[in-house]
Amino acid sequence: MKYLPLVLANLGRHKRRTILTITSVALALFLFASLQTVVTTIANAANVGSVRRLVSTSATGIVFPLPISYANRLQAVPGIEAVTYANWFGGRYGDGRKFFGQFAIDPKSYLDMYPEISVQEDQKQAFVQERSAALVGKGLMNAFGWKLGQNVTLQGTIYPGDWTFTIRGTYTPTAASITDDMMFFHHDYLDERTGRQGLVGWYVARIDHPDRAATIAKTIDDQFKNSSYPSKTGTEQAFNASFATMWGNVSLLMGTIGMAVVFAILLVSANAMMMSARERTREVAILKTIGFGDTTLFGVVMLEAAVIAVTGAVIGLGGAKVLYKATHFSGGGFLPGFDVTGTTLALGSAVAIVLMIASGAVPAIRAARLPVISALRQVE
Repeated sequence: MKYLPLVLANLGRHKRRTILTITSVALALFLFASLQTVVTTIANAANVGSVRRLVSTSATGIVFPLPISYANRLQAVPGIEAVTYANWFGGRYGDGRKFFGQFAIDPKSYLDMYPEISVQEDQKQAFVQERSAALVGKGLMNAFGWKLGQNVTLQGTIYPGDWTFTIRGTYTPTAASITDDMMFFHHDYLDERTGRQGLVGWYVARIDHPDRAATIAKTIDDQFKNSSYPSKTGTEQAFNASFATMWGNVSLLMGTIGMAVVFAILLVSANAMMMSARERTREVAILKTIGFGDTTLFGVVMLEAAVIAVTGAVIGLGGAKVLYKATHFSGGGFLPGFDVTGTTLALGSAVAIVLMIASGAVPAIRAARLPVISALRQVE
């Protein structure tokens, strides 16, 4: 490390180029960490969910509804302890730039089904008792500056018109699989405004034992097999995994783009390092003349590459880790638990090491092998 001052002096000779090179490395690793986290978040989504909860959707597709009358028939199935239901709303607030999930639910049964949605008891009761009330995540409240008791109006897209709700409660998720930027309101309110169609998006059932999940799911689907609304039932984990499968090509795309970006930045960084080494041919000759050995010069050039790669990695990878953690980023609710994992940081660090070797090896070998006479003649 005794040559570190010499390395820092060399890097400081062209401050603008050094800063731009470090910035390009940091940006490449930031993008790599971000895109890789999209892939890991989607993959993790397939592993979350209670093993005691089953989800029933229309056998035709999740966008097709089921009759609300199924609730009582599901409750009567042996092994089912509780049933609730929900419906996607799909409205927008204000200019619609910030997307967030809105769900019409049966308040009491839904909150009982999901203890991961933590609500103060007085606010929970206020939400349950008022049909036009809304329950909003803490993150969403902060994002819009909403307050308890405030009326907010959404513009419906699937269900046209203005929909005004009164915020009666805020929730805090106790599991990473649930985001704090969602909004819940009464399904009764939606059903009333849409002419009492009596339809829901999906059912969630809590069963008495995970080992009976397959049997109970088959019983449910057999019950509605010959009806106008056949169902498809599976565990909550399988339900989440189906979304991960839908995102499969996106994961491949994210990984491919991430590697392409890193490779492109690697070429830029390698070019900047080589350019810097070529400009110092005379300096290399002088250092050899005063006694610097080939191995020492090789190490000095590699140390320059290491300083750039490590500084860029700390800024890029550390910035991604801190930024997404501090802002509770969730991709508008589609990527709950979005967080740069230790594996991603380790992979990014490995990329930085490869970047250091690839960008520093060629100029370092050239500096080590450069004959003094040839270098001085080249300068002349």
